[in-house]
Amino acid sequence: MSGSMAQKIDFLIATDGLPAQRSMQIDALVIAGWAGRDADALEKHIAELEREGIPRPARTPEFYRVGVSLLTTAAGIQVPGDASTGEIEAFVLKADDELWVGVGSDHTDRKLEATSVVMSKQACPKPIGTSLWRYADIRDHWDAIEMHSYRYDGDERVIYQQGSLSANLTGDELLGRFESAYGPVASGTLMFCGTIPAEGGIRFSHRFEMELHDPVRDLYLRHAYDIFTLPVDS
Repeated sequence: MSGSMAQKIDFLIATDGLPAQRSMQIDALVIAGWAGRDADALEKHIAELEREGIPRPARTPEFYRVGVSLLTTAAGIQVPGDASTGEIEAFVLKADDELWVGVGSDHTDRKLEATSVVMSKQACPKPIGTSLWRYADIRDHWDAIEMHSYRYDGDERVIYQQGSLSANLTGDELLGRFESAYGPVASGTLMFCGTIPAEGGIRFSHRFEMELHDPVRDLYLRHAYDIFTLPVDS
């Protein structure tokens, strides 16, 4: 992929000590969809989306290549109308001859998703946090990493998703499956690793908060953003 559309993002490398800042170039963005490890849980998520009119995938996992310009670390995004929702995901980033882990939201237009999953992935910004862990530091306890996201009913903050990374294939497994289908993963590739079901169903919120918690090291990766709706009148 051409580097002309690359993004350079300043990240903080979170460790047990003081974090270090590092600028990394991102050349490609991949969304791994339908990445669930447990067949029953995956079917639950597919059924959840089917109730919203979204067709089931032809294969699992599926890999969607989307524009790297959609990545944002901003505290707010603009979307058309109120048909989009966030969803927490861990991401893996291949850069500087290492793998890194961060937290992001595959914010998706659900109305458009019912027509075209591919186009819905391109319709909204993809917010990500600016702190990273080394993948090597969590590889041996990947499944223990906890996932939480929150939405708002008015001013009330409520849990939206909760679970752990054990719900989905590991970063190694997803990268391996991608390479089996498409060839080597190039440096500068960022891959979202799949989400978990929403509690109470998929709902719009004017604010979305998310976190990954490493209980082994008691470290967090967090990000939050506001959602501003644009009018959709013709």
